Amino acid sequence: MTADLSTTATSLLTQAPHTTAPGTGDATGSLVAADVPSVVQSIDWLAIAPPTLTALAALAVLVADLFLPAHRKRLLGYATLTALAAALAFLIPLRSGDRSTFCVTTGAQACSYTADHFTVVIQALVLAGAFLTVLLSLDDTRKLPAGEYWFLLLASASGAALLPASRDLATLVVALEVASLPAFALVGIKRGDRRSSEAALKFFLSSVVATAVMLLGVSFVYAATGTLHLTEIADRLDDVSPVLDTLAKTGVALTLVGFAFKTAAAPFHFWVPDTYVGAPLPIAAYLSVVGKAVGFSGLILVTVIAFPSYADVWGPALAVLAALTMTVGNVAALRQNATRARSAVRLLAWSSVAQAGYLLVPIAAAAYSSDEQIGSTVAYALMYAVVNLGAFAVAALVARTHPGNRLSDYRGLYATRPLAALALGFFLLCLAGLPPGIIGLFAKVTVFSAAVDAGLGWLAVVMAVNVVIALYYYLQWTAILFRTPDGAPETAGPDTGSPASAPTRRFRAPTPLTTAIVLTSAAGILLSGVPQAVLRFAAVSLF
Repeated sequence: MTADLSTTATSLLTQAPHTTAPGTGDATGSLVAADVPSVVQSIDWLAIAPPTLTALAALAVLVADLFLPAHRKRLLGYATLTALAAALAFLIPLRSGDRSTFCVTTGAQACSYTADHFTVVIQALVLAGAFLTVLLSLDDTRKLPAGEYWFLLLASASGAALLPASRDLATLVVALEVASLPAFALVGIKRGDRRSSEAALKFFLSSVVATAVMLLGVSFVYAATGTLHLTEIADRLDDVSPVLDTLAKTGVALTLVGFAFKTAAAPFHFWVPDTYVGAPLPIAAYLSVVGKAVGFSGLILVTVIAFPSYADVWGPALAVLAALTMTVGNVAALRQNATRARSAVRLLAWSSVAQAGYLLVPIAAAAYSSDEQIGSTVAYALMYAVVNLGAFAVAALVARTHPGNRLSDYRGLYATRPLAALALGFFLLCLAGLPPGIIGLFAKVTVFSAAVDAGLGWLAVVMAVNVVIALYYYLQWTAILFRTPDGAPETAGPDTGSPASAPTRRFRAPTPLTTAIVLTSAAGILLSGVPQAVLRFAAVSLF
């Protein structure tokens, strides 16, 4: 972990040897030892347990893969599930949100790792999202290198779990890259698949450019403040020298660019559709939820904690990005051709871009009002994670019989798989913000209220227009589920004498995939019945 350089220098000078008179060495030495604070940082192992356990599990899976025969590789998937469940369990004793570690021992009170309420909630979202991704993947890794797949997924999840707890820029950047680099490999893990390789290359190149820009911004911020701790940066930006003001503003803007890419905010969204289409479907689901959580966590930390003094810079910028992102995502989703290959995944990709625009609204509002607006983003992210993973789970089920995964392939799904059709219809209505998806409606109202309370009336109007636009393609997809399947003969009446239609052949859904659909459906229904379970985050401070 990183400590302030000036503080470190002071502590080293303090430890310089002292000359003592003969016969007084022991007494004087004990006094000096008592006066000099220790520079050894204590470690709270419980606080860092969730990301640490996930990282250790990744290494264990990689090593175990060397010794397991091919017919037992499936055990690695169950080991991954167990590790993620254990990491989630370690969040229970952290729910008080009052633990910090890797703290500076001299000078200002600054820590590199903090397990506050924001950290615990985002870590729960990330680890639960990774857990559901494993369920989606268990029956899809037969043609993939299983050991590498589970290792990369756990490694990415460990970085994603570390990021919301990071409280200095160095740890933040490291966590971001640990979450991102394995994701590049996961997107391109389908060997010999041209579409997968192209998606991975596009994802990698665009991410590298964004990371380079962000690192340049971080270096500018460090040059202007002389520290990497977020709380210290906030204090020093309050009275930054006029000579360094332009440098600091440039650093703030460039740092935001890197996180805007991770959140898929327009105009940094161009990698999303091709990446989601080319990646294995469970990885597309993972990127849409966990990848987004990583980007928004980092964006919230640098804006609200590190850069509050420059709210006049990032506030208007994020408001414009929010309006642009939701508009681009919804308009592009409207243009999806139902008969185009993988059009269902493309629509979910563009939908995720539009949802990113909604998630940006409360962060922009925080620049004009208070940090409590951030809770609206967290509440909306929890709702979005549940229903979007559920939608991808049903898409994975349909893909088993219709590899093209076209929107037209969902026509008449209710006739063949009624429960899956009802679940997908519920998820789409939640994303649209319509009953019975009550949690989606309330989450959108919470985000809308954040914009109004901050005085961003124009942004609230743009959001309202986009919600109406999104209704079209969400309801259109929902209606397709309950139509008569193409080419299905009508059932003969009693007086026609013509043969009745043959029953449609059904394939048994894999148990892990069914479990994922059931879990997300149950969570969505529970949250719709008790929306305050997540909406309460919109009314409290998480830091």
